[in-house]
Amino acid sequence: MRIGLYFGSFNPIHTGHLIIASYVAYNTDLDKVWLVVSPQNPLKPSSALLNEHDRFHLVELAIKDEPRLRASNIEFSLPRPSYTVDTLAYLGEKFPTQEFAIIMGSDSFQNLPRWKNYEHIIKNYPIYVYRRPGHEIKETFGAQLEILDAPMLDISATDIRKWIKEGKSVRYMVSDSVINYITENSYYR
Repeated sequence: MRIGLYFGSFNPIHTGHLIIASYVAYNTDLDKVWLVVSPQNPLKPSSALLNEHDRFHLVELAIKDEPRLRASNIEFSLPRPSYTVDTLAYLGEKFPTQEFAIIMGSDSFQNLPRWKNYEHIIKNYPIYVYRRPGHEIKETFGAQLEILDAPMLDISATDIRKWIKEGKSVRYMVSDSVINYITENSYYR
């Protein structure tokens, strides 16, 4: 089975994330897409992060009826901050019969040389890159790339958190099950 790993803070998961995950699951040669909730991204501050278990639960709620998508908390048991190369090594040991690929936006792909042991990643794993406006792929770094023109929504988790704090509606930007759970638990207030 070929599994695409879509890493993210998902703070919170929103419609833009779901569109990308679904598009990749149904428009590539991947069999499944795992949304890997990262406890701590080494390139981002963690101060505004909701607890990782709560973010994982929100991802589960958002994709509960989608058979080709799966929420993954695999990084919760790994050292922090989370490095993709370490996660890939762990997944290879835990699921030796699976083939893993990475899914990312062209903005993140531009930062690939800043990743820990990125040379190992590009040598051993295919990367599915969805285009993001203003972030053209000028350099492939020798990676096995598949460039995707997935539908894009200009939605920011930062803006969603801000609007929730201000008491504004975020309906249609996040799924109803996710916004209901956020509201019930007073997250991001």
